[in-house]
Parts: sequence; C-alpha cells; structure tokens
Amino acid sequence: MAIVSLRDQRVTIYDATGWILRAPVSSGQKGRETPAGIFSVIQKEAEHYSNLYDDAYMPHMQRITWSGIALHGGPLPGYPASHGCIRLPYDFAARLFDLTRLGMRVIVAPTDVTPIEIAHPALFMPKPGADALAAVRAAEAEDVASKAATARHAAVTASRDAAQARMAIRVSENLKRRMEEQVAVAEKALASAVSDKQKERATEARAKAAARVEELQAKLAAANAELQPKLDALAAAREFANTAEAARIAAVQAARELARALQPVYGRRAFEPILEISVAIQEPERPIGTHVFTATERTNGETGMRWSVISLESGRAHGDVVDGRAGASRGSEGEPTAKEPSDAKTALDRIVIPPEVLRIAEMASPRSSLIISDEELSRETGKGTDFVVLLSGEPQGGIAGRRYRPAGEVWYQRPRFRLPFWR
Repeated sequence: MAIVSLRDQRVTIYDATGWILRAPVSSGQKGRETPAGIFSVIQKEAEHYSNLYDDAYMPHMQRITWSGIALHGGPLPGYPASHGCIRLPYDFAARLFDLTRLGMRVIVAPTDVTPIEIAHPALFMPKPGADALAAVRAAEAEDVASKAATARHAAVTASRDAAQARMAIRVSENLKRRMEEQVAVAEKALASAVSDKQKERATEARAKAAARVEELQAKLAAANAELQPKLDALAAAREFANTAEAARIAAVQAARELARALQPVYGRRAFEPILEISVAIQEPERPIGTHVFTATERTNGETGMRWSVISLESGRAHGDVVDGRAGASRGSEGEPTAKEPSDAKTALDRIVIPPEVLRIAEMASPRSSLIISDEELSRETGKGTDFVVLLSGEPQGGIAGRRYRPAGEVWYQRPRFRLPFWR
C-alpha cells in the first residue's frame, strides 16, 4: 500500500509489518492539484511518455486513473509542481516499480495518515480452503483463456493460408485467360496470313501461347489441390476456436459465479464488477466518514485475519493539523502517530450487513479491502479499475480538467449513497 501525504509532500510504502519505503514527492501545483482519495495501480509502464504534455518523459509510470493521474519518476523542486501526477525521485520510482503489482492500493491523503490495526466482528475472516478453491478456478480460467488465444491464432493462420491459396488460384486463372486470348489472336493472325513468313510467326506465337496455357492449367490444378486441405484446416481451426472460446466463457462464468456467491456488496475482483447489494446504515443522517479496511495477513493458520484501517477526512486545508479522526497525528519527529480507530469501529457498528453478504468471509484473503464512505463512487471507477473514491472537500484541479479515458465503455454512475465497497 502507498500513502501519499499532500501536506508533507511525501509517499510512504507499507507492507503487512509496517512502512518499508519513504520518499519525497511533488504533487499537483495550484489549479492542477492531485486529487485526494482512494485509488489503485491500474497500469504499469517502465518507459512512458505523456500524451497530454508535450511528450514529457514519465519513467516507471504507475497509473491510478484512466484520465492520466499517475506515480512516476520526475524532478522534485521541493513543492507541488506537477500537472496533477505524483512525481517520485527517479531511483525511488524505479525501485518501487519493481516491488509493486497491479491492484496495489494508493491512498492520496490531505495529511499524513498511517494504517492502524483493528479488530471488529464485521471484518471478515477466511474460510479454510477457500483460497485454494478460488486459485483452482482462476487457474482453470487462465488455462482455457490461453487455449482459446492459441486456437484463435491457429484460426487466423489457417485463414491467412487459405487466402494465399485462393490468391494463387486467382492469379493463375487470370494469366490463363490472357494466354487463351493470345492463342485466339494468334489463330486469327494465322488465318489472315498471306506470306509464309507471316504464317510462320503466327504459328510460333500460337504454339508459345498454347504451351503457356497448358503450363498455367497445371499450376491451377495444383493450386486447387492445395486449396482444399487448407479450407478443411480453416474449418477445423474455426470450430476448435469456437469450442475453446465457449470453454473460456464457461470458465470465466464459473469463476464469477464463485465470486458472486462469496463477494456481494459493490464487489470488484481483478478490476471487474462482481455484484451489488445495498446494506442498511443505522442513523443514515449522520456522516459516516471514509475508511479503508485492508486485510494484511493471516493469523492462526487459515482461520484468522489481521486487518488495518486508514480513515480520511475531506474539507481540511493541507496545512491544518491532523487529529485522531483522520487516523494519525504528528509525532515529535514528524512521524505519523497512530490513534485508536474509534470512528472506523463506529462506522462498522452502524452497518447492518445482510446474512447472505457474510459469505464474503469465505473468500477474505490478504490484500482484500473494504471501503466505507460518504463519498459517491468517482466516474473513474469503471472497466479496468478498482473502486475510485475522491474526497469532495479537497481541490481536484489535477483531474477536473482532464478528459476521462476509460479502459472500456462502461463506468459507474451512482447516486450519493453511503454504501460499503468490497474488493
């Protein structure tokens, strides 16, 4: 997990044991501020050049929105200076690029916050063996997807071979037709010849054209003989490709059915939506805040799970002192100091989860997360993303002026409900 503090212009990388890396950053300048909120890495590219700002070099780019916000190597003048991205020291960006993978949580906070360990009955515990079952389904889906891709490639190759054979036949047919026309012309010339020399030339021309016709006829027969096996191979390849594609769809559907049974509530897995189920919020007129709960590691073998939480607040100036409600305060040496996650526990207490949703517990695994927020889902949440939540009380100049470029054509458009999001 990466936490970017806009106030401190610093990024901190955490694993299950605590923070492991830290570096200064340069976020968006005034008017193009990096939006505060909850993101994840959705694309990585070691060599990247901006398509918005004069082909600017953005090495070790890790995209967090499809509209163009990313972490990448860049110059750090000591203050916010980017067009909305989060610039990292070049060597740090390279190191971080090698450590991360798609889906890593990135939290951009107005202030410096730190994960706090939390225990609560509403936080899901894994069912032994569930991960293995999910891994088997995922492996099956990946295997059939690979076979389907191979079958499609074979069908394309067979189609190309058949097309080339048809082309050879058309070329031979056209040449044969021209030679037959030349034979006809030579015969007319022979019929109208008067002198012996004219007759000799016409006879020679007719013989050459006739020989060429016979040669092309042989080539045409050979081309036709070669075409049929290629047509048969094409039909077989297409049939196999259709069968493989049907198997791929069935495997993906089986994996999704498993996930659907175990991950309701605005669920997303591998950047794809799974299911949506509303849950009741006690005292809905009261703010509930924005909280990111993350499963960090298993405990007691496969029967327990350790969770942490980060709580965010919007509407705070970047120079304000963070208090306990934001999840951290400043220590004597500038380090974020964890406080009791009382607001996060209160948020969990107020959620009435339907019994069928508790089946999520069977698939809880490290890096799973639960987001509870007053904020609506950003339009950046869509195909090829995890949930994206922006803090509405913070400047968003770095994203407000950008054209949304989704990975696909579908994205979320939701009313402002206080509902949890599960990944």
